[in-house]
Amino acid sequence: MERNDVVKAAEAYWDQNWPAIKADIATLVEIPSTEDLAAAGPGEPYGPGPAKALAAALDIAAGMGFETTNCEGHIGFADLAGDTPVQLGIIGHMDVVPAGPGWTFPPFEVTEKDGYLIGRGTLDDKGPSVVALHAMKCLGELPVDRRYTMRFLFGANEETSMADVVYYHEHYDDPAFIFTPDADFPTCYGEKGGFDGRITSAIIDDPVILEFDGGVVTNAVPGVATALVKANAADLPAAERLTITDEGDGLVRIDAEGVNAHAAWPERGISAIKLIVDYLLANNLCNEQERAFLEFDQKLVSHTDGSGVGIATADEYFGPLTVVGGTIHIVDGRFVQTMDSRWPTSITSDEIIDIMTKQTDAIGATFENTLLMVPFLVKPDDPEIQALQNAFHEVTGDDHQPFTIGGGTYAREFKKGASFGVNMPWIPNPDWVGGEHGPDEGVAIDLLRTAFIIYVLGLYDLQQLDLADE
Repeated sequence: MERNDVVKAAEAYWDQNWPAIKADIATLVEIPSTEDLAAAGPGEPYGPGPAKALAAALDIAAGMGFETTNCEGHIGFADLAGDTPVQLGIIGHMDVVPAGPGWTFPPFEVTEKDGYLIGRGTLDDKGPSVVALHAMKCLGELPVDRRYTMRFLFGANEETSMADVVYYHEHYDDPAFIFTPDADFPTCYGEKGGFDGRITSAIIDDPVILEFDGGVVTNAVPGVATALVKANAADLPAAERLTITDEGDGLVRIDAEGVNAHAAWPERGISAIKLIVDYLLANNLCNEQERAFLEFDQKLVSHTDGSGVGIATADEYFGPLTVVGGTIHIVDGRFVQTMDSRWPTSITSDEIIDIMTKQTDAIGATFENTLLMVPFLVKPDDPEIQALQNAFHEVTGDDHQPFTIGGGTYAREFKKGASFGVNMPWIPNPDWVGGEHGPDEGVAIDLLRTAFIIYVLGLYDLQQLDLADE
């Protein structure tokens, strides 16, 4: 078959099988598969929900004729044998984040409205996984050579710790190449390194700042923060985004309202911690010990490129390093500030640790590296990336180029991979359709159809490459 014949066959498969595809998506969405370690047990290492969703996905795959394996509830896979045991992989995840507040549609059932599917997991990642699984089935039914075995991996712990792929690596070899339908189109070929740190001050003697709490998680620009200080409220000026409240007994509450943003895109946020730090320093609401820590903290939280603390850098693939100060608390009389950095290949983790430690040592604080992920990169001109990119362009006619991200997907957990759809962020959704992790999560049916055709053609093109020689 020629490539255009593959596209036509994919279109025909979708038209004939859309009801079954939608039903498969609904089967998985109806399972609230959030992590529940308190209820974990044999065969349910992440709780009953993820295990149930994993089993349901494997049942769907078995019904398609694939050979399936459930790896003790950690992860599972479905195989379509090729001419060789060398594998082409796809990986999606069956776990989801909690529904959370704000839904106007039932979160754990599929609602179809105006060309969209709404429900937790329709976009992240049950809907795309079902679509990619059907793409594998479609290609398997075509009269084309399959040089490589295709393996679809169903993860069950992506939203938290990715312990599912840790288990997989302990028991199985990596596919020669793998992609995940859990991001954006066109082709993401690299993910920045991840570096979390914790800065802890010395115990503060006779503190002026009695409370300082900001942020919720390390990997986000904090949208809210609050501090309680010894001061006379009448002496303090008003400030934008700050609320100054007289608490009596010579105490003042300072509340800050910033703008929350993911640490991968910190320029989209306004740090509430920064707002309070700036105000405390400008109004001398600190003693000498506190001032030394706050002046360092100000350098950290005021510059999302790391220039304030001397770690600014960039490379040709990832662009600039980013950094956020995600949370701050006073614990046992010490300030504890966390940081999250997404770093390119032009710096090393050892260099970050050395640069940060010299500065914290100078103010009597300590610096601890709490999470480390090295940058993941497959060169954009590699044949696998080009095969996916060409499939995207052939189906859509769109000229968006391969890209890198500051976030992390399953792709970085394997020796060679990419994230590949299904989102096309340049195409807006109606206001009533939410995104991944939010209320009323939804996906356009037309987008799923386009992704399906892209995946069929992409798998066909990957089958033509000399993967076994790499």
